Amino acid sequence: MPLEASIGHGGEVTRLLAELGRGTAGVTDRLVQILYEELRQIARRHMRGERLDHTLDTTALVHEAYVRLLGQQRVDWQSRTHFFALASQMMRRVLVDHARARAAAKRPGQAVRVTLDGELASVDPRGCDLLMLDQALSELARLDQRQGNIVELCYFGGLTEDEVAGAMSISRSTVARELRSAKAWLYRRMTSGRPQESA
Repeated sequence: MPLEASIGHGGEVTRLLAELGRGTAGVTDRLVQILYEELRQIARRHMRGERLDHTLDTTALVHEAYVRLLGQQRVDWQSRTHFFALASQMMRRVLVDHARARAAAKRPGQAVRVTLDGELASVDPRGCDLLMLDQALSELARLDQRQGNIVELCYFGGLTEDEVAGAMSISRSTVARELRSAKAWLYRRMTSGRPQESA
């Protein structure tokens, strides 16, 4: 589902993000009011593959990620899309931190499982370890930053291919091609458990 709720407030969101980046007090509440439902959409995407008894729910994930986002020092918020991309990355970090803590509390070798669904793979994949997924996404971003950004924006950020194309100033066909390549690379990486040489 595309993130559309704040588009009607586009100018206000841009202004508020610029003020937030400058450290202006009092803009947080208005940003939350405008962006909250879209942040929940992103959180639901992150949570959909998590176990049912996860200690975080969608609301808690939004709140924890938002607190971390606002703790960033003087971020140069470039756009609404930039904000959602960073929010999505922060949510993934929150979940990875929780997975690491949970794995540390368990006996060695017992993985925290999530589902890598058909949106990231061309065939039905098996469940995957969240920490392994995070590592694979980080490896992909190191090999090809643009592909890493596209996956983050489309899969976790919930942006459409058209929105990603606009945000990244590339064509929609380029987004689609890069996304197909990234999905194939991630699927190979996740199912083999071994690093790939190139994207």
